[in-house]
Amino acid sequence: MRRLIASCVLGLLVALNVPAQTYGQTARRAEPVGLAPQRPGQTDVYVLSFGLWGPQSVFESEAKGAARILETQLDAKGRSIVRFNTKRRAGATPQALMAAATAAGQVLDPAEDIVVLVLTSHGAPEGIGLVAGRDARLMTPGDVRQLLDRTRAQHRVVIVSACYSGVFARELADARTLVITAAAADRPSFGCRDGATWTYFGDAFFNKALRGERRLDVAFERARGLVTQRERREGFDPSNPQIAGGAQVLERLGAR
Repeated sequence: MRRLIASCVLGLLVALNVPAQTYGQTARRAEPVGLAPQRPGQTDVYVLSFGLWGPQSVFESEAKGAARILETQLDAKGRSIVRFNTKRRAGATPQALMAAATAAGQVLDPAEDIVVLVLTSHGAPEGIGLVAGRDARLMTPGDVRQLLDRTRAQHRVVIVSACYSGVFARELADARTLVITAAAADRPSFGCRDGATWTYFGDAFFNKALRGERRLDVAFERARGLVTQRERREGFDPSNPQIAGGAQVLERLGAR
C-alpha cells in the first residue's frame, strides 16, 4: 500500500474522473510576466519552472523551491517564471506555459543565453501529466520541444521530476539540450504526496545536491546516489534517474 501511494502514477486521472485532452486546447488568459533583459556579452540563464498537477500540493512546492535554488546557483535573479496548478487555481495551463516561454524568448539572446525548464508532476511512459481544474492532458516530448523552441534559446536544460520521465531524455537530449530526469523511461519515481515539500528526486537534486554544487552534472550524480540510497532503505525498486546530452550547455555554464 505504501508503495502504491508513493508512486507517481498518471492513472490517477481515472480516479479524478477528469476528461483527457490534447495539449494546447485552452482559452484561459495567461498571467502577465516580466523578466530582466539579457546582458550583452554575458551568458544569462532564464528559468521556467512549472508544477503541473493541481490536485497535489507537492508539485507547486517543488516548482517554487526549484526556481529559488536555480536562481541563486545559476545567477538567474529576475529571470525566472514559476507557474503551477492547485486544487483551486489553474495557473499552469498550456496557454500559460507557452506565454512564459514566449516571454523568455522576447528578452534572451538565442545564441548567448540558456533556458532551464523544470517540469514536476505525475508521469506515464508517454509523457507528463497536466491537471488544471477539470482540464487534464498529457504533455509529450514533442510538446516540450515546442515549449523549448518558443523560447528561441539554442542552449537548453530540461529537468523533469516525474515517473517514467526518462522518455524525455531519450527524445530530447542532444549536444545543446541537457536533460535530467527523476526516473528511467520504464521506472516510477517516488515521493509524490500531497502536503510534502519535495518529491524524493526534487529533495535530493534541488534541495540537497544543488545547494552545494553549481555544476548540474556533478549535482545530479550526488542526487542519484541519495535517491538510490533512500529507495533501498524504504524498500522501493530503484527509479534510476537519468542524465543525457548537454555537452555544449555544460561547457557554456562552466565558462560563466
